[in-house]
Amino acid sequence: MSSSPGSLSSYGDRMRELLADARLAEASGDVPVSALVLDASGRVLGRGRNERELRHDPTAHAEVLALREAAAATGDWRLEGCTLIVTLEPCIMCAGAILGARVARVVFGAWDDKAGAVGSLYDVLRDRRLNHRVEVWAGVEAEACSEALTTFFRGRPSATEKV
Repeated sequence: MSSSPGSLSSYGDRMRELLADARLAEASGDVPVSALVLDASGRVLGRGRNERELRHDPTAHAEVLALREAAAATGDWRLEGCTLIVTLEPCIMCAGAILGARVARVVFGAWDDKAGAVGSLYDVLRDRRLNHRVEVWAGVEAEACSEALTTFFRGRPSATEKV
């Protein structure tokens, strides 16, 4: 099911790269989240950053875009042996896409207490009732990832204030 795991330091290096990339999402008004998919040898197959505002597409989450690019690069929807690295804990939609793609491992930075589906609210990727389970490395560069999100949302009206 899984490829040999990378080291925590190599995932930390990748997460810091993703944090820089997430700033590009922020520039277009999107929440600063970025993701990439690595093959078993560590080669980047796909990248994505949130583009919901840019594309006017509710499914344009960083993880989904990275998975789409990786599938196109491999010519296969099955991304067995691959690792998805993302700055924020995936939501339910993204967790479903990760399972559907048969990704072996997910590495994420910040926890998402409001929408997280990889341990915060739900633990979809490791649910024993499903036919595929994913290895999870949580909290890699969590403080830096959380700070990027906190900075983005500081001063913005909350969803309840928009009503």
